[in-house]
Amino acid sequence: MTANMRFTEPNKKVRLGFRKIIKVQRGQDFVEALAWLSIVAVVSMFLLDGNLAQIKLETPPTWLTAISRLTALVATDILLIHMLLVARVPWIDRLYGHDRATLTHKKLGKPILYLVIAHFLASLISYAITAKTTIVNEFFTLALHSGRDLLWSILALALMIVVVVSSINIARKRLSYETWYVVHLLSYFSVALAVPHQFSTGTDIAGKWPQTFFWVTLYLFVVCNIAWFRFLAPIVGSVYHGFKVIETASESSDATSIYIGGRNLKRVGGKAGQFYILRVMTGKEWWRAHPFSLSAAPNDKFIRFTIGKRGDDTSLLQLIKPGTRIILEGPYGVFTEDRRTREKVTLIAAGIGAPPIRALAESMAARPGDINIIYRVRSESDAPLVEELKELSRRRGFKLTLLEGSRGNPKSWMPAHPENLPDHARLSLIAPWVSESDVFICGPAPWTKTVEKSLLRAGTPSHQIHAEEFAW
Repeated sequence: MTANMRFTEPNKKVRLGFRKIIKVQRGQDFVEALAWLSIVAVVSMFLLDGNLAQIKLETPPTWLTAISRLTALVATDILLIHMLLVARVPWIDRLYGHDRATLTHKKLGKPILYLVIAHFLASLISYAITAKTTIVNEFFTLALHSGRDLLWSILALALMIVVVVSSINIARKRLSYETWYVVHLLSYFSVALAVPHQFSTGTDIAGKWPQTFFWVTLYLFVVCNIAWFRFLAPIVGSVYHGFKVIETASESSDATSIYIGGRNLKRVGGKAGQFYILRVMTGKEWWRAHPFSLSAAPNDKFIRFTIGKRGDDTSLLQLIKPGTRIILEGPYGVFTEDRRTREKVTLIAAGIGAPPIRALAESMAARPGDINIIYRVRSESDAPLVEELKELSRRRGFKLTLLEGSRGNPKSWMPAHPENLPDHARLSLIAPWVSESDVFICGPAPWTKTVEKSLLRAGTPSHQIHAEEFAW
């Protein structure tokens, strides 16, 4: 495709300097302050409602009930934040990026579970003491004879445990993306099941207009964001643009480019370096979501993804036929020139990490000599997009270095070298300005971490190193 490829005009200019990063950090501080303020508001309303005295009382059922109510309120507030973080909301994505938001989402899982379990146990023990019965007997009494809302809340707790356990690294590594996705849909059901008993059996919300207004507003805000950005917006946008496959092209023995066309592509948005969630609208594939980076800068002719064979699903995508309807969710991610602060840039890719690097090389504002591209490949003759990177580098005056061959040692990300130089020393020779550059890295996660270590040893400040994973 290189011979017929028409490259998009690069950006004319870019605002450099650290000031724009400070602006992003201020936005992050504002959002985090709102999150903490919501927790403070929940605790304050609880205490101002006369509950502080109950906690101080020596009667076990009384203070157990107070603890139960407070942990439930705080857990619910954090749970709504937890869900919002993975709702793929644009204003969160622009500030944090998909991987950082997802990482925070994972970290909140265990505290939420602990608070919910504390709420459940404190309630159960309090009821058991009051009824002068065993905890087991009281559990079955609550589940079978205390109304449907409490039964739903117990089921919600069980679902939350399943979701949190599946998020633990050891368990998550054994799950396919599809299995994980289905399990995490249960989180929505768990919240829906837990809500009724807060209003029907709880005493902290029902009949109190400030608390009712706060919680109804919070629920509606989260639900509307999830419903629109996670589900409705991708469908509406894809129908409006009429996305469908218009062409496919083999890029190597295990990579294929998929060209997607449609109406008014200029209005799709998106920037080089970002990724989309792609759904193929066929009978067998529509429910499977696939994250792929743009492999060409956005333009008004097509949207292109270059997909490597990394399993059964991506193997099937190599065979996709022109005319197939597509739903695109996105764009997502902050792996873009918006994060650039320096005049010099180093782009580093490995294997199928080449697509976003190739798109950045096409779109970045730069003069000849400003950009170094380092492409780690198994074989130059079978590397996806290598010819396009060569042509881009020739036209724009960039330096392209292809690192071909097996590793020098297991801890290295570079091929063997006759002088056995460490990675950071070789990196400084290949890209002499690397310590003064913004560096964008895309490749397998372990490989990326190794590259980051060598960059730090070469003197590149951490805030100038940019990498983003398709976290889930």
